[in-house]
Amino acid sequence: MRIMGLDVGSKTVGVALSDELGWTAQGLKTLKINEEKNQFGFEEIGQLIKEYQVSQVVIGFPKNMNGTIGPRGEASQKYASELESLFSVPTVLWDERLSTMAAERVLLEADVSRKKRKKVIDKMAAVMILQGYLDSKN
Repeated sequence: MRIMGLDVGSKTVGVALSDELGWTAQGLKTLKINEEKNQFGFEEIGQLIKEYQVSQVVIGFPKNMNGTIGPRGEASQKYASELESLFSVPTVLWDERLSTMAAERVLLEADVSRKKRKKVIDKMAAVMILQGYLDSKN
């Protein structure tokens, strides 16, 4: 069984998957969503959960630097709750402070162009969220 990692934003959701042993995270895709129009990509996430036999979903939980929960953190909590009720899959909220900045740094060090970075940053952040979770379990 695989674990899925999600980096949920207001316009995109980065998706990563673990290998079957739960050791490594690989980027899968970036979904376009529209929070304002209540389009959250749940249908496609559900298809991926089924296709890859996902047993758990780890969702990036963006806390403020002082540990408090702001609007983005609340949005992640709602997203997790909705996934659990729609697909009966357990979710884990994983502290993702600085994951997007870390992903950006990795891409910069790899000399990825700005245009290409923009396309993969959310997927890369999902990988970092999921890998952090996997590392904590092993």
